[in-house]
Amino acid sequence: MLSLDLTGRTALVGGSTQGIGLASAQALASLGVSCVLISRNEEKLQAAVKTLSTPAGQQHQYLVADYTDPAQVEVVVAGFVKEHTIHILVNNSGGPAGGPVTKALPDEFIKAFSQHLICNHIITMLLTEGMKREGYGRIINIISTSVKIPLKDLGVSNTIRGAVASWAKTMANELGQFGITVNNVLPGATSTERLATILNNKSAKTGKSREEVEREMMEEVPARRFGKPDEIAALVAFLASPAAAYINGTSIPVDGGRTGSI
Repeated sequence: MLSLDLTGRTALVGGSTQGIGLASAQALASLGVSCVLISRNEEKLQAAVKTLSTPAGQQHQYLVADYTDPAQVEVVVAGFVKEHTIHILVNNSGGPAGGPVTKALPDEFIKAFSQHLICNHIITMLLTEGMKREGYGRIINIISTSVKIPLKDLGVSNTIRGAVASWAKTMANELGQFGITVNNVLPGATSTERLATILNNKSAKTGKSREEVEREMMEEVPARRFGKPDEIAALVAFLASPAAAYINGTSIPVDGGRTGSI
């Protein structure tokens, strides 16, 4: 039987004050999950928590931590898991700045590696013991279709996203025996602040209008439109559910068909 009921489960959702992170928390909450949002802006976190539904009478919470400071993230999350078990982890954080890889400075790679892979690893290691005890764990990483085919002018992002995908596959192989799955969701062009920044940057570099750049990008998508955050969140919610118990170690594009690989 298809079971999407997640009543009694708790999720930690990164970058959850806006965009895909917030939409993922909202989707999980609708399935009965108690959500713990984590981000650096407390005011936005407070507002985001208020948007989460409570069909199972859940108590949603938030943690304040900045992913540019992995040590702070570790202290905050470690303190929380002393008293709480997390069943679902959504690793999500804002992407690195755009630009060609040949123009990237070494510090840009170090910063992005720390923010994405290192923070993902720290949080995952803090949560897996609880998942093992419960016999239930879902680790879902929001990455990018660039792990399939590198995207133009996103040199640092392509590099780091690829590292995260490899880390996740390795983690899936090691944790699968404990009832813990690790999967990657690969959003294509999605209507978020991140996409707006990319569109504006392309417009500035090419001299084309924002509308022209947007139209050209949409023409690359078979669906002829950008995705919506809640469409990405739908896959996150499914992967978190009991119905997805045998899906492990995958990287799934949600991009309207844009990615050219099979």
